[in-house]
Amino acid sequence: MSCIKVAIVDDKPLLREALVNNFAAYTEINVVLQAQHGLDFLNKLEKLAPELWPSVVLMDIEMPVMNGIEAVTIAKCKYPGMHFLMLTVFDDENKLFEAIKAGADGYLLKDERVANIVKAITDIVYEGGVPMSPRIAHKVLKLLRNNPETVEPVKTNQPQDNEYALSAREMEILNHIVDGHNYQEISERLFISPHTVRKHIANIYDKLHVCNKASAIKVATHHGWFN
Repeated sequence: MSCIKVAIVDDKPLLREALVNNFAAYTEINVVLQAQHGLDFLNKLEKLAPELWPSVVLMDIEMPVMNGIEAVTIAKCKYPGMHFLMLTVFDDENKLFEAIKAGADGYLLKDERVANIVKAITDIVYEGGVPMSPRIAHKVLKLLRNNPETVEPVKTNQPQDNEYALSAREMEILNHIVDGHNYQEISERLFISPHTVRKHIANIYDKLHVCNKASAIKVATHHGWFN
């Protein structure tokens, strides 16, 4: 297992320091960037060479200057291959829903054990998982049960053309995404590397004009491409 580059974005220096110190015990984690708010993160990221970009960003929500949800919304479009794990004290439904819409790849509360945070980071990178604290997962289920209208219905007429100019390989990978397969599963099924899968997915997001997996699935289901 290779080392995962991680960024920590939080306005509390003591929390950032505590996380860095705790992560030092885990050889699979390498903290490459720290920022005190969303704009600080975006500015620092622009100055980094692509090979130094973090794979996973631990993002707080309530911060001065630019909050975490706004930062994720911007960064997901500029850096579609980057993963964002919300790490916050907020468990209210509005914050959770906004984070998911922004493109968050997971949502953990700050009282999680460090070992659980590390596992969440590795799950996102290697398994394509969407880690959530148990309390958050229950709220997500409640949101889905109480708001079925937020799930867009699938159209039954499959279009004859591909208006988004997706290649055959990209359509194949998008089909696997719709089926719920993660990066590793797609790479094994198509006999390509996870890195290649990520590159294809970044191209898919760009062509569909979306910033995350959920939005890509919405486009595919809306057009009924894989009925």
